[in-house]
Amino acid sequence: MSDSLDRLYAAVVAARNADPATSRTARLLRAGRGKMAKKVAEEAIEVVIDAMHGHTDAIVRESADLLYNLVVLWVASGIHPKDVWAEMARRERLLGIAEKLPKDTPDLAARRKVVALDRARIRKRR
Repeated sequence: MSDSLDRLYAAVVAARNADPATSRTARLLRAGRGKMAKKVAEEAIEVVIDAMHGHTDAIVRESADLLYNLVVLWVASGIHPKDVWAEMARRERLLGIAEKLPKDTPDLAARRKVVALDRARIRKRR
């Protein structure tokens, strides 16, 4: 799987210079990280909805869309798949491959908390 994502990453990097009129990837990369992050969230929600309804084929399709949009966001953020693989290897050493790090892990405590924005603040930024 990492080979497929590495190839996808290389294709997305190559698409940075493509014509946005003909390349959806180029258009998305030019739209900015906010738009890319929104696409990742939308695809994740679609995976969840399909999972709740037991639509296995749709989960597969939406998961592929989610991975595509995630890789586009990685490219825009300067993250290479090897960075993610290294983090996964680190976590595997700590807890095993099938475990997620607990939120109270010391090196994660310094991460910013995700907070909901007040709707008034959102309107002011537009």
